[in-house]
Amino acid sequence: MLREYLDIKEEVKVALEKKEAVVALESTIISHGMPYPKNVETALKVESIIRENGAVPATIGIIGGRLKVGLTEDEIIHMGKAENVVKTSRRDIPFIVAKGLDGATTVASTMIIANLAGIRVFATGGIGGVHRKAQETFDISADLEELARTNVAVVCAGAKSILDIGLTLEYLETKGVPVVGYKTDELPAFYTSRSGFKVDYRVDSAEELARAIKIKWDLGLNGGLVVGNPIPKEYEIDYNTINEAIERAVREAEEKGIKGKETTPFLLAKVKEITGGESLEANIQLVYNNAKVASQLSVELSKLYK
Repeated sequence: MLREYLDIKEEVKVALEKKEAVVALESTIISHGMPYPKNVETALKVESIIRENGAVPATIGIIGGRLKVGLTEDEIIHMGKAENVVKTSRRDIPFIVAKGLDGATTVASTMIIANLAGIRVFATGGIGGVHRKAQETFDISADLEELARTNVAVVCAGAKSILDIGLTLEYLETKGVPVVGYKTDELPAFYTSRSGFKVDYRVDSAEELARAIKIKWDLGLNGGLVVGNPIPKEYEIDYNTINEAIERAVREAEEKGIKGKETTPFLLAKVKEITGGESLEANIQLVYNNAKVASQLSVELSKLYK
């Protein structure tokens, strides 16, 4: 049944059959997160970092209505240059496939497709969450529901700092999703290692984290985990500077009536403009760092499942 819709790159298929380490990657960051050619350069560099750390990269996307687990270099370039790639979350997948369109996968849809292929670890920039003033707008990312139901560990630099991090953590707690700090007691806030919010548990090694993840799933405690991995100190943006930029961006989005799935791309682009591009470089560096940690985690998990 799955073969009717799913294409797994040969390298990824072999690694999965041998129970070797594989790390899933999203494609929204390629088609909607950065300008060309920086997006393609970053995507290929992330794949290279994963290989250097002992795992096989599997960039996920939808091309011509086919669910792709492991994009080729040409397909990554296509995703980076094409202008009609649809930002695709859970609700969108069947329609993008049925219409034979190209789709860039978000955190939620990447988790779904990774899980279909049997991939347990996913590296991304930051998860979506509860938006500011969500008590009025009900603007809550589908990423959170996916974390509650799909067995994939998500290594990220915390929640995107444009969100209401406190409400995001409350939502995750309600859904029983563990929020883990990798070598930190505080949930990172994307561009900065500071958020003012504590994680549920701190772990200091990939081995310790892998063991806890396997126990979770062995016990039938379905759902993912948020693994908060702080941006390296040398690349983080000053806490007050980034928060001021975000406040300005949020105000402008409200004035322009920007809502729904357009909100995050607008806010990230606006923050980049306000910070003079500093936020883009930070974004790239935190993704590299997440790829490294996700690879180490996947290697340790693969040992436990052999």
